[in-house]
Amino acid sequence: MSELPASVRLALWTTAAWRGDLALADAIERSFPGVDHVSGLGPTLQAWGDIGERALLVALPSPGRLEGMPRCAPAVAGHAAQAGECLHVAGVGGMLVPTLSEYGPSGDTGVRVDWTAYEAEPVPRHRLEMLDLRQAERELLERMRGHADRLEAVGGQPWERAVRAEAETGLRHSLWGLPEQVPGPTLRVMATAALVSQAAGRGRSLTALGSHGPDAMTTDRREALLRSLAADADRALAEATNVAVMVLAGWRPA
Repeated sequence: MSELPASVRLALWTTAAWRGDLALADAIERSFPGVDHVSGLGPTLQAWGDIGERALLVALPSPGRLEGMPRCAPAVAGHAAQAGECLHVAGVGGMLVPTLSEYGPSGDTGVRVDWTAYEAEPVPRHRLEMLDLRQAERELLERMRGHADRLEAVGGQPWERAVRAEAETGLRHSLWGLPEQVPGPTLRVMATAALVSQAAGRGRSLTALGSHGPDAMTTDRREALLRSLAADADRALAEATNVAVMVLAGWRPA
């Protein structure tokens, strides 16, 4: 799977397709490098485009943190939070939520992503246009500093250099695969946020001091801090992606 969430790639490529840069089928194919089977997208995306939707928006929720999602049924919000991502449209309303799984015999498995369409309330366009890229970046950097201080107080480094290097390598390949028209400033914020989220996730599995530290309390506190850091980064990633989507859709200048 890509280092970027599937919803981030799909939001950008589909918006580019809706404005005529490429066919929708090509947009879907470019959104899923390394995925063997994708289902549940074509008819819904085609229908949204046919009725005039021009911006496919993304949210990256987690259990207990549903920022950026449209109003929807609790079960739908739960599915999105469990998946860690979803897509929605502002005008007519509606959501798409992925389910990731593997299939095939042991030693020869494939990756599949099945998307489920749900009802959701429309989102006023003026609320979306209030997103401020500079503010999203500033808040992310401030939260990173705060988490770094708290992680240092708990004990241990949040991740090793090798883990960070691995995340950076995968991320570079993912960012190269985005539409050329994505504005540079949004791409910069997306790269920072995605790297922090990936590194925080990898840091939770390390065995250095604090990961499986001297006591359960240290481990639990460090785990909670890294989860919070990843959620903050995911929020910034979603906001930067949505700014880029609105630029591609012609809602705001580059």
